[in-house]
Amino acid sequence: MPRTTYTYVIVGAGAAGCVLANRLSADPEARVLLLEAGGSDRSPLITIPAGFSKLMGTKVNWIFDTVPQKNLNDRRMFLPQGRVLGGSTSINAMLYVRGNREDYDTWRDLGNKGWGYDDVLPYFTAHEDNERLADAYHGTGGELHVSDQVQHNPMSAAFLRAAQEVGIPYTADPNGATQDGVFYHQVTQRKARRESASSAFLRSVRHRPNLTVLTGARADRLIVKNGRAVGLTYLRGGRQETVFADAEVIVSAGAINSPRLLLRSGIGPADELRALGIDVVQDLPGVGRNLHDQLEVYITRECAKPISYSGEDRWDRALRHAVQYGLYRTGPATATITEAGAFIRSSEQVTSPDIQLHFLPAYVVWKDNSRTAAHVPGHGVTLLACNVRPRSRGSVRLVSKELDAPPAVDPNYLDDPRDWDIAVEGFHRMREVFDAPAFKGLLKDERLPGASVRSDADIRAFIRKWAKTDYHPVGSCKMGVDELAVVDPELRVHGMSGLRVIDSSIMPNIISGNTQAPSMMIGEKGAALILTSPSSHR
Repeated sequence: MPRTTYTYVIVGAGAAGCVLANRLSADPEARVLLLEAGGSDRSPLITIPAGFSKLMGTKVNWIFDTVPQKNLNDRRMFLPQGRVLGGSTSINAMLYVRGNREDYDTWRDLGNKGWGYDDVLPYFTAHEDNERLADAYHGTGGELHVSDQVQHNPMSAAFLRAAQEVGIPYTADPNGATQDGVFYHQVTQRKARRESASSAFLRSVRHRPNLTVLTGARADRLIVKNGRAVGLTYLRGGRQETVFADAEVIVSAGAINSPRLLLRSGIGPADELRALGIDVVQDLPGVGRNLHDQLEVYITRECAKPISYSGEDRWDRALRHAVQYGLYRTGPATATITEAGAFIRSSEQVTSPDIQLHFLPAYVVWKDNSRTAAHVPGHGVTLLACNVRPRSRGSVRLVSKELDAPPAVDPNYLDDPRDWDIAVEGFHRMREVFDAPAFKGLLKDERLPGASVRSDADIRAFIRKWAKTDYHPVGSCKMGVDELAVVDPELRVHGMSGLRVIDSSIMPNIISGNTQAPSMMIGEKGAALILTSPSSHR
């Protein structure tokens, strides 16, 4: 039987939670419990890079759907979140992207002292082990291995040339001094295997006697006494268990489950909680508000030759690739699929890139009801344009006080008219890249949406039908000092003691890019804040 009292109790073994467990348990006097609702991350589909495409609708995923999106033909969007050791870092595309300097400086300027770019950069580099870059922007020798990809498809090389031909400069490091430009992605891989938050930060310290990791443990409610979080209840193996924290309870369950747990515990908008029959512990109007996510629009083109990754997951080819991967750690099984990308600006008035291009050397179509990406017959390529700083804001709300009732997740995509403008501009820029000389002779017809879609009205109709999430929900427990802030710049829940939220939900505004690396940074900085706090157990 696990003990019932710890120094720290962490809810969620994702990008931030694994970092926290590592750092807090480094003190042998601290007793640390890490609770994860999912299970082991040892599946080959997790460790082999290309396996992630098979994980979307499986048990390692929370299987969240949004409410009908009014600006997208009332479609329900599949919004996956990892339910496994490592969280979403065990099921994502492994892209190592930090965002732009201006993102963090904006956080600071909103009243979040200590969260400017120069403040957070050391928390990126502290755990980085970059195999190619070693400069003022990158670290070596840390736990997280960041590598160049083992190989690149010839179509990805064509994309790099095409982008430069239409005026997008090449950059060797979008995480360095300048984000603008086209590039090959660096990825979180070690020796051609996925490097998740679990494999980087947790696996090497599981032996620590003061660290307990419980999988299959689903947090139910926080226990609060006199305004202080003192523990929580959780379900494991069909039984309800109770655990207490001497120092702090740390919620690191992600942008959907973190506000969900707070709300179930009576921390949130009082009127909404009372309407569900939940006793109000702390009236905090911002819990679940400010949810936002990046939306993508995409174009597919048919290849003139069979040189894309399309069809490489057929059983006969997959078997050959598995043998190649097993023997040499090379071949398509090492692929993240999204091999190349670019950061560009929607207009000259924009002060930093606000569109991210993802190039996939495969013909891929996303269908709302399939919970996965479908590799369509034939050879082709896919180019996506993502508005990395959406202005639209939504919410996470409870619909019932029952634990198994899914929350109402509403990113409210395209509610702000400016998001529409960027989506349409991104579409035009993708066609411009596809029409560049580098693709001449390599591509045939546009398959989706097709040449008949020309006017902005046609493009908007296509976006309503086919736009997809980039799987980066954030902001639902925002950090700040305004009336909708949930945590302060020390990541302490406003109006309470002994309770912090440390994960992507605290972002006041999303960063310009993928959220994996920033979430690990938040875990790193969050651990430092705890360990230097006057209320630390030391």
